[in-house]
Amino acid sequence: MRMTVNLLPAGLALLLATAAGAQAIPEPSATPDSLLLLSDSLAAAASAQVAEALPEVRPAVLTSIADVPNDAGDHLSVSFEPSPDSASVLAYLILRRTPGAPDSLGGQWTIVKHVPLGDPTTDVIDGYDPDFLVESGVSYEYRIDVLTTDGRQIEGASVSPVAVASGEWFHTEKLKVLVGCVLFISLIFFYFKRALSGHQLYLRPIPGIDAIDEAIGRATEMGKPILYVPGLSSIEDVATIASLTILGRVAKKVAQYQTPLRVPNRDPIVFTVAEEAVKQAYLEAGRPDSYEANSVFFVTDSQFAYVAAVNGLMIREKPATNFYLGMFWAESLLLAETGSLSGAIQIAGTDAITQLPFFITTCDYTLIGEELYAASAYLGREPKQVGAVKGQDACKGIVMTFVTIGILLCIIDLVTGSYADPSKSLLAKLQGLIDVTSLE
Repeated sequence: MRMTVNLLPAGLALLLATAAGAQAIPEPSATPDSLLLLSDSLAAAASAQVAEALPEVRPAVLTSIADVPNDAGDHLSVSFEPSPDSASVLAYLILRRTPGAPDSLGGQWTIVKHVPLGDPTTDVIDGYDPDFLVESGVSYEYRIDVLTTDGRQIEGASVSPVAVASGEWFHTEKLKVLVGCVLFISLIFFYFKRALSGHQLYLRPIPGIDAIDEAIGRATEMGKPILYVPGLSSIEDVATIASLTILGRVAKKVAQYQTPLRVPNRDPIVFTVAEEAVKQAYLEAGRPDSYEANSVFFVTDSQFAYVAAVNGLMIREKPATNFYLGMFWAESLLLAETGSLSGAIQIAGTDAITQLPFFITTCDYTLIGEELYAASAYLGREPKQVGAVKGQDACKGIVMTFVTIGILLCIIDLVTGSYADPSKSLLAKLQGLIDVTSLE
């Protein structure tokens, strides 16, 4: 009872304080819609104040859209004038869209190029990016946006399609190449006709090719086999095809001399072609019964396992002549060094530049580069092949003549001091004459 009396004054005081606080809170005099309008107006006013504080940056001007000449119809040239307010510009963005197309098919604006401010280029070629290809015959709309240093992107005015990409049949800047090709082909056909008419065409001697008959004769005299390695590449390699052609010529000589032949192969398809080439050679030599079924065989497609097998064959059978003709890699020195230790005459040929030094140092004769391709013409003397080689040599002679003339004119310009003045330079006059002649 005493406790209840003590709490009663405190409860009355709390109720009076609550009532007084409730009367002090004013009722809202505005609706929720008016509050939203007020907040929007405040935000707009704040944005206007910020915009007034930022410097004004004028947009770039898109000047032209043109088709790029001498292409396949997949490039467009976009030219623009940069913004006068370059101090506030970070980069230029080139945007493109296809008018009337849905967004999934290029209907929305897409950034296709980014030109930094430090790049002086104002003529941009669109179409090189594989993610944003230009299609031939399609109209595109472009616009240039300015990306400012404070992070704003100022949109430029869009330019309606004024040009579409279209391809050309002929590259006018490649006219010199066309003239050279026509001259090259004409010379080849000219020597074709001369070779077919019975003229004996002179071909410069190549020691490695001239030594093939001698090497086969040496193996015949010693009664030892001949080892022919047609390279380690596939049939798709040009060097392998040239090697198989030479194999046919060598096998024909071997068939005439009744000399054992060993042709190990790494590629199954090359093995099949080599086997048929050797069989055909024995047939052309009139000795099909002398062909040994195991003379052409498949070893393995593993590179160094193949090399180990061929090296073992060299050590066991001691061939008198080794041919390494075709495409080779790291195994070239292993093969050639083993053959050199066995005392065999070695003739190598490849177009692999990195392996030529090893063959040159360990083999007796080396066919360098295109000499491998010309070996078949040298051995067989077939008119068409001889005419092709002779035509190539004639073209090389023309190129060497022009190079020599250019070197002499350069020396004259240096001695006379006229190299700095195009109007007095003899080399510049010769180049201008060639340009005018090719254009005519």
